[in-house]
Amino acid sequence: MYEVLAQGYDELYGEEQEKKLHMLAPIIQGRVLDLGAGTGIVARHFPNVVSLDPSAEMLAHAPGVKVVAKAEQIPFSPRTFDTIVSLTALHHCDIDNVIAEIKRLQPKNIGLTVLKKSPRCEEIVNKLQAAFAMEIIDEEKDIILIKQAKA
Repeated sequence: MYEVLAQGYDELYGEEQEKKLHMLAPIIQGRVLDLGAGTGIVARHFPNVVSLDPSAEMLAHAPGVKVVAKAEQIPFSPRTFDTIVSLTALHHCDIDNVIAEIKRLQPKNIGLTVLKKSPRCEEIVNKLQAAFAMEIIDEEKDIILIKQAKA
């Protein structure tokens, strides 16, 4: 599906993704992994971002370092990243495996958004909250979850 959408994705969804990214911006620091990066919106606004997505067609539009892979099988070692983010992608994933991967990587900061209209939204939010004790923000189209390292 995203192979077809790749060309016009930013035109369709760019503005709403930018709004969510702005809400996550305060926790985005250091080396950043963007799960389900798509066309690389995070990498366009922050340095040191690795964009990870299963769609090579989407990543073709992203700047910087790109890795074709799934969020359930992240090909990096623990403590490689200071921050992990994901904008409106987790409803496509096996959330239990994603949680295991995030725990394995041990980032200091986590910022995730979950599409409200997904039938799995409540399940995903509950599992993320249980795993990471995240702050929850109810945004227009997404639930935003944030965990920031204590200063």
